[in-house]
Amino acid sequence: MSDPTTPTTPAPRVALVTGGSGGIGRVTAERLAADGMAVAVHYAGNRARAEDVVAAITASGGSAIAVGGDVADEVAMAAAFAAVEEAFGGIDVVVHTAGQMILSPLVDFDLDRVDAMLRTNIRGTIVVDQLAAKHVRSGGAIINFSTSVTKLAVPGYTAYAATKGAVDAMTLILARELRGRDITVNAVAPGPTATPLFLDGKDEATIAGLAKSAPLERLGQPADIAEQVAFLAGPARWVNGQVVYVNGGII
Repeated sequence: MSDPTTPTTPAPRVALVTGGSGGIGRVTAERLAADGMAVAVHYAGNRARAEDVVAAITASGGSAIAVGGDVADEVAMAAAFAAVEEAFGGIDVVVHTAGQMILSPLVDFDLDRVDAMLRTNIRGTIVVDQLAAKHVRSGGAIINFSTSVTKLAVPGYTAYAATKGAVDAMTLILARELRGRDITVNAVAPGPTATPLFLDGKDEATIAGLAKSAPLERLGQPADIAEQVAFLAGPARWVNGQVVYVNGGII
C-alpha cells in the first residue's frame, strides 16, 4: 500500500499536434514536449518524418508517439484521437497546424485544387475541432491555425485566405459553444515565416522585401510561432475566442 503522505508526481499534460511532422508543426511539438507535455505527432502521409520527431523528443527525455490520418476523414481522425488516449490516458491540448496552401490569382484558379484545399483546411478543421471538443479534458486548450494574410490581402492568396477566414469563424464560435467546460479555443495567425513551404519558389529579393515589411525587419521563425502556441496551451487561461496575429507587427 502506498504511503498517503508521500507526494505524487502529477501525470504530464497531453498534446496532439496535427501536421506535427514538419515545419511549424514539428517545432511546436518539440516545444510542447520541452514544456513537459506528452506529445502525439500527427502526420498525413509521411510516417518516417513523424517518427523522426518522436525520436528527437524521446532522445531529449520526453514522451511522444506518432499517429496518422487524413484530417478531413472523421473515421481516421477518431482512430488517431483514440490512439492518443490509449497511449497517454487523455488529451489536454489539440494544436491543429495541418493544412494546405495553394496559391493562384482567383481568375486562374483550378477549381479542383480549390476543392482539395477547402476539404483539408475547412472540413479538416471541422473534423479535428469536433473531435477535440469531445475529447479535450477540462483545463485544456484547442489551438487552430489561421494566417495574417486574411488581413494583409496579398494577391494570389484569395482561396487560401478564404479557407482561413472560415477557421477564424469556427474558432470564435466554438469558444462560446464550449461555455462551462473550462476549455479555451484560439487561433494563431502567423505572418511570413521562414519554413521550407514558405520559402519555396521565392527569390532572394522577394524574401528580403518580406523580411523588411515587419517593424522588427526579419522573417518569423517557427520557434516564434511555437512560443505563442505554448503560451495558449499553458498559462494563457484568460485568452479565449481570439485570433492572435503572430507576425512581428506587420499588421
